[in-house]
Amino acid sequence: MSGPLPLRPHSPLSPPRPLRPRTHDPRHTDDTLTLRLARPPRPATGDDARSRPRPRASLRPARADDPVDRLAAELAEDAGAAVHPYEVAALLESQGMTGDRIQETYGHPDLFSLADAVFRRVPRSHPEPPAPPDAWRPDHLRCALRGLLFALPGAAYLLMAGAGHTGAGQPGAWQSGAGLRGLVAAALVSWAWSQALSHRAYVRFAAGPHEAGRALLLGAPAGAAAASGAGLLAAGPGAAALFAVGQSCYLAAAGVLLVLGREKVLAATLLPVAAGAAALPWWAPPGLLRTGLPLLSVLLAVAAAGLALRSALRAAPVPGPVPGPASSVPYGLFGLAAGLLTLVSGRQDPYGVVVLTLSMGPAEWLLYRFRGLAVTALHASATPRGFLLRVSRALTVCGTAYLVALALGAALVGAEVSQLILLGAVLWLALLLQAFGVGWPSAAPCLAAAAAATALPLTGALSAPTAQLIGCTAATLALAAVTVHHLGRPTAHA
Repeated sequence: MSGPLPLRPHSPLSPPRPLRPRTHDPRHTDDTLTLRLARPPRPATGDDARSRPRPRASLRPARADDPVDRLAAELAEDAGAAVHPYEVAALLESQGMTGDRIQETYGHPDLFSLADAVFRRVPRSHPEPPAPPDAWRPDHLRCALRGLLFALPGAAYLLMAGAGHTGAGQPGAWQSGAGLRGLVAAALVSWAWSQALSHRAYVRFAAGPHEAGRALLLGAPAGAAAASGAGLLAAGPGAAALFAVGQSCYLAAAGVLLVLGREKVLAATLLPVAAGAAALPWWAPPGLLRTGLPLLSVLLAVAAAGLALRSALRAAPVPGPVPGPASSVPYGLFGLAAGLLTLVSGRQDPYGVVVLTLSMGPAEWLLYRFRGLAVTALHASATPRGFLLRVSRALTVCGTAYLVALALGAALVGAEVSQLILLGAVLWLALLLQAFGVGWPSAAPCLAAAAAATALPLTGALSAPTAQLIGCTAATLALAAVTVHHLGRPTAHA
């Protein structure tokens, strides 16, 4: 104990506060003895010491004629924060307390005896720990960019709308019924595969970037091949199948770039498509350019994904067990269910789907915000019930904020507000649960809603809007209950 030991949060470079002179001037009595000191318990002797429990220290007014009381009053702020008398001893030593002064002025044999007396006279007043930094603070630009990236590829369909027209003005092969079925089938397979692959890659990130890159290197080409095959089976050979192949390759490359955090690179690859779509109101590009710009974006995205994977694979491999792919199955099924629900909604109201796609940016921002509020509730709560109430309030605030933004966007484009809100609630709650690793309980309600929205209209019992309304309502209630059950426990956020 050779230097100062600060017991409260202040700069370690600040000099120790000197002790005030020991004087019995009555003018100094009021400003040094304004606290109530803890009266040390009297030691019990004989049989009383063995049979009577040791009483707690009680508070008493400090005495002006007691030098130990005066010392305790002067050091009350620092000594009150101590958790052991040794900390008070270090404080006294840092203030220059000598052995002769301890014996002559305070009547104690040594430093530790005086420190123990001061420690027992001062009530404990431990300062609150500083608030931890918010590890889940959302990145505003990144969330906004990701929302834009989900919607921007739709500009390719605007460009290609005039690329396959015949001389008589009839739509080309890819815009026919078989062509659209091919694109839809390829998109559904891509969404399901990319959700499962993204989950597996994020799980492998726990071992290292090399392992995550290896999972993406093996999974992304397989997903593109599976989606292309589905498009070929639905559309048949021809131009429509080629469009499905390009779409599948782009979605696989985009999934790789998003998982590896290359959102800006992916946005750069979409610049040719965005520029061509932006010029459509004033200029009609020729057919070759309408096809070439989307193809250029696909090639750029694939090349960027290859470079990102090469960078990830340069990291040193980490040996260890490789988790099986079964844990990623519910995430893939959720992607399939989300694609089916979006497809049914798009048939009824395509502009509403555009709003829903753009809202994925605010949705992700609110997911981060909820996780930050949940951690804050974890530090502020003293009981499980109090934590549950705080988390439920955070869930209500974040979910309501997302649905209000979605409703405003739907009203702006004239879409059906109620159906879009219910679909958005299903997707947001499921994504929130998946962010906490809750797989099957989040996927099952979405699968049930998708089955109801697609199967019931085929039987003729209900119309498509009514079937989706019923399915999404039931899924929202189920997901809300699952969310409160899983995320209302402190262990989910530890």
